[in-house]
This record gives sequence, C-alpha cells and structure tokens, in this order.
Amino acid sequence: MASNLIRKLMISSLFCFTAASASAETFVFTAIPDEDETKLVERFRGVADYLEGELNVDVRYIPVKSYAAAVSAFRNNQVQLAWFGGLSGVQARRLVPGSEAIAQGVEDEAFQTYFIANTSTGIEPAGELAELESDLKGKTFTFGSKGSTSGRLMPEFYIREVFGQQPEDFFSRVGFSGNHTRTLRLVEAGTYEVGALNFQVWEKELEDGNIDTDAVKVIWETPPYPDYQWTIRGDVDERFGEGFKQRVTEALLNLDDPALLESFPRSGFIPASNDDYEPIRRTAEEIGILD
Repeated sequence: MASNLIRKLMISSLFCFTAASASAETFVFTAIPDEDETKLVERFRGVADYLEGELNVDVRYIPVKSYAAAVSAFRNNQVQLAWFGGLSGVQARRLVPGSEAIAQGVEDEAFQTYFIANTSTGIEPAGELAELESDLKGKTFTFGSKGSTSGRLMPEFYIREVFGQQPEDFFSRVGFSGNHTRTLRLVEAGTYEVGALNFQVWEKELEDGNIDTDAVKVIWETPPYPDYQWTIRGDVDERFGEGFKQRVTEALLNLDDPALLESFPRSGFIPASNDDYEPIRRTAEEIGILD
C-alpha cells in the first residue's frame, strides 16, 4: 500500500513538473539587424515586454548579427517570430513550410528606397533614375546588407533595369555597409559617393537632427514596394496552445504605444499575408538572389 502511494505521489509530482515546464516555455523572437544595435535592443525589449503582457507567456528578444543569422534562427526554431524585411521574410518562409506573414507596418505597404549622394559629387535630385545615368556612372556606391530588401534588392533591381548593367559594372566600386545607418554615415563622410537606404531611416535621422544636410542629400526615390513584416512559424499552436498564432497576430495589430511605434518608426500595424510579398519573390528570382 505504502509503495503504491509513493508511486502515485511520484507520478503526480512528475505530471506537475511537466505541466509547469510546458507552461513556462519561452516564446522567442528576433529581428533583422538593419540599424544600430543599441536602438534595436531598446525597441525590441519593449516589444517583448508588451507581448509578454498580452500573451501571458514568457517572451524574449534575441539580437542577431546578420540578416542571414535571423533567417537561420527562424529556420532552426531558435525563434518562433521575426521582424523581417521583405526579402528575408520570403527567404525564411521558403525554408519553413507553413510559416506566415501576419502583420506589417502601415508604411510597409508602400515602402521606398532613397538614393543618397555626398554633396561633393554635385549630383542634383531627379524624378527619374535614368536622368542620373551620366552623374552616377563610375561613382563609388554602397548598398546596405546583402540580404536587405530596401538596402540591396530593390536598388539593385532598378540599377539593372534602368542602366542595363550590373552594379559592379556600372559603378567604379561597390560595397555593402551592413545596415542602413552605416550606409548613411559612409556617404555622409564621403567614404562612398552614393548609397541606398530605406526611407524610414533617413526620415527618422533627419527628424532627430542626426544628418549633416550640407554633406549628404537624397537624389532619387524608388517607386513603392512591400517590405517589412512580422513572420511567425506555423507550428506555434502545437507548441504554445491552440489559437496562439491568432493571439500573437491580434497583439501586434493592437500595439498602440506611441513611444514603441515611434521607435520603429511606424504609425501602427495592419494585417499581412504571404501573397503580399510575391513581387519581392519575383524580383529576387529575376536578379538571381533567390534560386
């Protein structure tokens, strides 16, 4: 009798431990490192605190060093949610069947890339990229990250389409800064004569007084295209409970903290779907970034 009682107590204790472990499982997310790391950590720790309160689970943000690392972390289930750019989101969803784009910034429906130039070049703004061909030919040029939609994919697409050449053949030297903030600083300093970065970083830095407008200016703006989005793995309901994906989606769409939104910067989040990013997928395939 005593041994049976002890066995029941052990089974009961094991069940309680297992249940507690399951309920304490942490929901982890990351984001592409498109800006200064300090800014990103501050922003996404705020997002983690917000989601934790909304979802009633432990939530943790982990920073990564590259766009490729963000995609790999998502693929390997080290993270279940990620703030991706258009291209990195397409790459991640191709690698993880069932994953979905669930929310995008209001501004991400019609995102843009700005071409910027050091003022020493004498290049003046133009409404059409073709008007700048003679001014840009032979200049030094920097993209952002190799995996960036706004810092590489779309500017390279327009360079190829308008000038009929690969960037390496059109410019005298081509670089990859790693992120948008660094692109801005490199062109501002004259390390590169021309560069491409996302319009949100430019506008935010300009608003904050962090751009020397005597040294650098915008010379061309791309047509709009879809970009950043939150992408979630398709197996989160199995791991965190039925309806969890919908709860995450609703939490992101309902995020209305002005300071947190300003840190992105976005005015709010709206629904997104994988189909929204078909133009990005097609463009990436056209220029050979996606197999």
